[in-house]
Amino acid sequence: MKLFELSPAEGSKKSARRVGRGHGSGWGKTAGKGHKGQKARSGGGVRPGFEGGQMPLQRRLPKRGFNNIFAKKVITVNLSELNRKFEDGADVTVETLAEKGIVKNSFDAVKILGNGKLDKKLNVKLAPIDEKLVKIHDKTTRKAAGDNREKRVVLPYSQSAKAAIEAAGGKAEVI
Repeated sequence: MKLFELSPAEGSKKSARRVGRGHGSGWGKTAGKGHKGQKARSGGGVRPGFEGGQMPLQRRLPKRGFNNIFAKKVITVNLSELNRKFEDGADVTVETLAEKGIVKNSFDAVKILGNGKLDKKLNVKLAPIDEKLVKIHDKTTRKAAGDNREKRVVLPYSQSAKAAIEAAGGKAEVI
């Protein structure tokens, strides 16, 4: 077989209908556009969503909410999934979660939730979801230097998940 011998399958390529080429074709004169009107004109038609001057649906409905451009995409993983996919004594990291097919696509953080039972000893090592400098208003906790901020960490697992991991003999660490 040579390149010039290749051709598409019989009947797979259909030539475009040539309209406006005589009334014998059945697509002559008005070329399938009917008589007059906005849709019969060259460049005629209305934009998507236009309802003939009636207030269109996208303007009748109220605006609601907003998209936070700073929001972090957090993937949640239940204990039942960890119990099903990991062996006893395994290390659970973002890399191992991806290898097992538990997490996919792009995300900013992973959070372990306490749904399901865990009967395997696992070492969970995940990065914190967020670290914030939080202002403290209580004067007794201020440092001697006058800095009244404290670093607060959003943990990568819920309290119930941490309790279940430690109850099964494993560790829940923040790296």
